[in-house]
Amino acid sequence: MKTDNQPGFAPAASPHASTIVRTPEEAITASETTIPTQGDNMPAYYARPKDVDGPLPVVIVVQEIFGVHEHIRDLCRRLALEGYQAVAPELYFRQGNPNDYADIPTLFSNLVSKVPDAQVLADLDHVANWAARNGGDPHRLLITGFCWGGRIAWLYAAHNPQLKAAVAWYGKLAGDTSLNSPKNPVDVATDLNAPVLGLYGGQDTGISLESVETMRQALRAANAKAEIVVYPEAGHAFNADYRPSYHAESARDGWQRMLEWFARYGVKK
Repeated sequence: MKTDNQPGFAPAASPHASTIVRTPEEAITASETTIPTQGDNMPAYYARPKDVDGPLPVVIVVQEIFGVHEHIRDLCRRLALEGYQAVAPELYFRQGNPNDYADIPTLFSNLVSKVPDAQVLADLDHVANWAARNGGDPHRLLITGFCWGGRIAWLYAAHNPQLKAAVAWYGKLAGDTSLNSPKNPVDVATDLNAPVLGLYGGQDTGISLESVETMRQALRAANAKAEIVVYPEAGHAFNADYRPSYHAESARDGWQRMLEWFARYGVKK
């Protein structure tokens, strides 16, 4: 069963599935906020557990191409229940609003492709600084990203030397470049500052198994602390419980692996 026009979800992400996960908020604090960055105020969503003393480990959650819609907000709430301060910034805010687009090709060509990587990486640095000033521990900084954000998670792991760990969900690894996106993750394998876990679907028609193997070879050649897991039965966006692409078994396993990856690298007290 599919349902359209679910409240809070990006129009281009339809049709929406009946498997949407909604995380309760009784044990957490969650809110919209703004983050000062490069002379602007960037909208963002954050969530953290209630009644917790001391600074929390920070997870920056990087959006899919659909922006910080309800699925990304719910992922922040899930991370808050695990004891993290999760922050999801609206990284397209200068170029436009993804909710203005009803289909993926138009969204990508008119908005997503116009967002420069350099702008995104600088904005993420400001997110990290904001989190450190608002109850987060700057020494326990993590990042995870999905689809478009999965690629950004790889790039940020090569950008910020303060990052402790990254988890990239089905982010593009290789392929065409542009002035706005001059490098792919395979190009920065030698520059990773933090351990990266990559989670990919074996049935993903947009990210080939060949490109995954190319990335694995680049990571081995760089002696990088990284791991890539491929779920044979899953396609792209297998964690997106609001879409027909959702593959529950792979999503559950990937989520657990993410939490273990974050804990393994010393970020949980």
